[in-house]
This record gives sequence, structure tokens and C-alpha cells, in this order.
Amino acid sequence: MKIMSRFVPAALAGLLVLTGCPEKKEATEAAATSESSLPKAPAFNADSAYAFTARQVAFGPRVPNTKAHVQTGDWIIGQFKKYGLTVQEQPFEAMAFDGNMLKSRNIIARYMPEAPRRVAIFAHWDTRPFADKDQQNKNAPLDGASDGASGVAVALEMARVLSAQAAGAAPGVGVDFILFDAEDYGYDGSTQGEKKNLLGQQDSWCLGSQYWAKNPVPANYKPNFGILLDMVGAKGARFSREALSREKAPDVLEKVWNTASELGYSDYFLFAEGFAVDDDHVNTNKAGVRTIDIIDFLPTGEFQPYHHTTQDNMSIIDRRTLKAVGQTLLTVVYGE
Repeated sequence: MKIMSRFVPAALAGLLVLTGCPEKKEATEAAATSESSLPKAPAFNADSAYAFTARQVAFGPRVPNTKAHVQTGDWIIGQFKKYGLTVQEQPFEAMAFDGNMLKSRNIIARYMPEAPRRVAIFAHWDTRPFADKDQQNKNAPLDGASDGASGVAVALEMARVLSAQAAGAAPGVGVDFILFDAEDYGYDGSTQGEKKNLLGQQDSWCLGSQYWAKNPVPANYKPNFGILLDMVGAKGARFSREALSREKAPDVLEKVWNTASELGYSDYFLFAEGFAVDDDHVNTNKAGVRTIDIIDFLPTGEFQPYHHTTQDNMSIIDRRTLKAVGQTLLTVVYGE
């Protein structure tokens, strides 16, 4: 996943333009105030999202073909069902770059499945099997606390909050939480030069979203838009306005970033135009779902130091980051 040399196609390289950030505001705990133009949305509980992140990490690295992977997937499905969502599994097998056949499954959980107007929240729930950017333990699996678990945690907390709303306090749209598997088992030539990519030119990243894009669940799926969450839990996270998101769903990008700004979260959602990132939203956009990517990726074209290292553990997870992302998304959903 997300190797810099794969992120900036020549056609998009010129899109990196830094703009000034708006005046910083203090992050507010309420979803909206009486003076705000934002819709009134329920509060996102950062403590709950933090606990959901920690619970996933406690299973162990969520690498396909492992016991921890199976247990985590079962737990995620159980949580969504506990909150009354309609859940469907999409099992598939995919060959990894090293020849391993990965037994995988995408997880689809639907809130208010009868609602005709819908919003999709995407994330991936697996972890990378090797910390190839780590200076000392490059072949060790990693916890993936931010890279994977945090996005799932935000989705689970949104599901919990939404399911607790009385009928008269529900949003005007249904929400589909679609969690992809086998996203992070890709080949990085800059850090894995000693390995051979048996897939050749075939994309070795985002295998779950590749499969889903060709076999969408639900069938003929056409939500209003989609939002992909990737690495949304680390302290000091910075989300720039990713290039493919600007190209495919500029109105959605503006809606989310402006909402975050009005809520006081411009320290996280930067008004800076960044590079294109090769992530699951590439495939969801190909499937006809206009999708933006909220990802901890600096506008300079660099990842945070924890990326694909053993540093990606619970020590870097920050409740304030989870709150900024989760409250922004709940407010966007209530604005539809």
C-alpha cells in the first residue's frame, strides 16, 4: 500500500499546490452550535473509538491466513450486528505478490438499508505482514493501530452512535460501512528489493477493493458518494486534499473539509492540495462511487514516520484525532 513512487503519476505531479491554512480554531466537542450553519448531529465518542482500536490490535496482526485475522473479522461482524446493522460477508481469494493465496473477506454493514439515498464509508481492516520501513524489524508484522484499525474504529463508533438514535433523530440517508480486506499486502520496490513481485505489472495493493469493484455488494451500488478512511488515528495526523479526490469528487471534498473547518478541526484537515495516493478509493471510483480519501499523508508527498513500521501501535493513537474525523463524518452524514 501507498508507495511514493506509485503515488504521483506524471499527469498529476503538477497538482501539488500548497495553499494557506485558514485561521486555526479550537476543536469543539459539540456537533454544532446554535450559531453554526452546520446540522445538529450526535456526539462522536472518542473514548469508544479508542477502545475499538485497542480491541482490534489486541487480537494481534490482522494478516490474512492467520488466526488473529479470522478472529478480528468475526469480532467486527459481531459488533455491527450488535448495533442492529444488516451485515454481509464477501469472501474471496487473491494471490499476493509473493505467491501466497490470501483467504480474505470484505465486510459490508448497512444502517437503514431501506433508505434510498445512501453514503458509503470505506476502510480496510487487515494489516501489513511486514514492517518493511522499519530499520531493525523489517520482516516483522505490525499492529496497524492507525493503518487499518483506526478507520474501522471510526466506522464502528459511527454505527454505534447511529443505532442509538430514535427514529425521529435519524439522518436523512442510510449509511453503508464497507471494510476491505487484503489491502496492505502489496509490493514496495523501494523497501523490498530483495523480494520478487510475482504479479509483475498487476497491482499488488488493495486486493479487496479490486475484487469489490468488479463484484459490488450490494449489486448495482450507487450511493450519493463515498469517504475512505485510512490512517485516521495517529497523534498529529495531517489530512491534505488528495489529488484523485479533488479530481473525482471535488464537491464531496469541499463539503468534508469545510465541515471540519467549521467544527474547529483545521489542524487536522489541511487546506493544502497534495499528491495522488494509490489507495482503495482508486477502485471505488472505478466502480462508479465518487469517493474521497481521508488519509494521514503530508502535502509534501511523505508519510508520517510510523508508516509501515512497528511504531504503528497503540502508543501513537490519539483520541483527539479520532474525534476530529468521527465528528466531521457524523456531521456530514446529518447534512445529507
